Amino acid sequence: MLREMAGTAAATLIVLLGITIATQLLRFLGLAAGGSITFSGVFALLTFTSFNYLPVLLSVTLFVAVLMTLARSYRDSEMIVWFGAGLSPASWIRPVLWFAVPIVLVIALLSLVLSPWAITKSEEFRHYMDSRDDVSQATPGVFRESKQNDRVYFVEDVNGASNLVANVFVSSTEHQRSGVMVANSGFIETALNGDRFLVLLNGRRYEGLPGTTEYRLSSFERYAMRIEAHEASVVTPSAKALPTLALLSKADPIYLGELSWRIGLPLSALVLALLAIPLSFVNPRAGRSLNLVLAILVYMIYNNCLSVAQAWIAQQRISLPVGLLGVHLAMLLLLGLLFFRRSMLFSMVRRIGRR
Repeated sequence: MLREMAGTAAATLIVLLGITIATQLLRFLGLAAGGSITFSGVFALLTFTSFNYLPVLLSVTLFVAVLMTLARSYRDSEMIVWFGAGLSPASWIRPVLWFAVPIVLVIALLSLVLSPWAITKSEEFRHYMDSRDDVSQATPGVFRESKQNDRVYFVEDVNGASNLVANVFVSSTEHQRSGVMVANSGFIETALNGDRFLVLLNGRRYEGLPGTTEYRLSSFERYAMRIEAHEASVVTPSAKALPTLALLSKADPIYLGELSWRIGLPLSALVLALLAIPLSFVNPRAGRSLNLVLAILVYMIYNNCLSVAQAWIAQQRISLPVGLLGVHLAMLLLLGLLFFRRSMLFSMVRRIGRR
């Protein structure tokens, strides 16, 4: 049974992780096409984002693996043999815990340590992307506006190895006069004092006042345009990016809410694995999908309650102990009620077996 749970968990995790990676990849490729990030940074951001989503994905995987495995036992009448041998539904707790505890420990490691680290690296990478100059953010085939909103760049092709650009278009406005420059090629040059210049080769410049015929046309073999340095604003790390030990040392409600979420993820994964035991019951008369609908409903309520508790702690509506323990104690109470209901079925099967 443990091997069957492991196989179901592996298949579920692969599907969920594939869907997550595909959706995030499309989002990052859209940002890269717009020049917000580089195409080489897509893989880095995708890796950091995957670490952030892994705790939730593993929690869902654990719940689905136990639920589907035990539901299959009900459908194939193996559970009737289990009950007929004098073993109650509570006897499943031990083998489920053998399977669930290692996964819960991995979820705890991800939630408390690796996910904050991944979010920190992701925010640092985005901060580095925002601090790049305008030319470094230019994307081939895309019009890009400078951060000072006074220039528009267009580059048809970029050769990263030789640092050369081809078919450059630059539109700028200075002293209420518009200027347009086009060049066959160009490159970035760094002066001795550290200033950076966009050097255009073999081009033309059109300059004039919009709405009039006073335009000046000039040709050049080499034209150097200074690239204004851009200093990114200082970004305060978010609550999600702070290490767990740092959250423990802060009394801010927002940080306490984030702490409740991190601790609640592994606890909820363990409770959900146990909830899957009574929720896996399949009644042939009621249909095979009724237990799955009920299980999905329980998972959604549990997960939403954790989010609500986090928000209420951040808003100082409840304290950390109440928000952290209240939801899990309520689900443990539901777990006890479901086990009691299933034990009634066990008693009925035993009475039928004696007759």
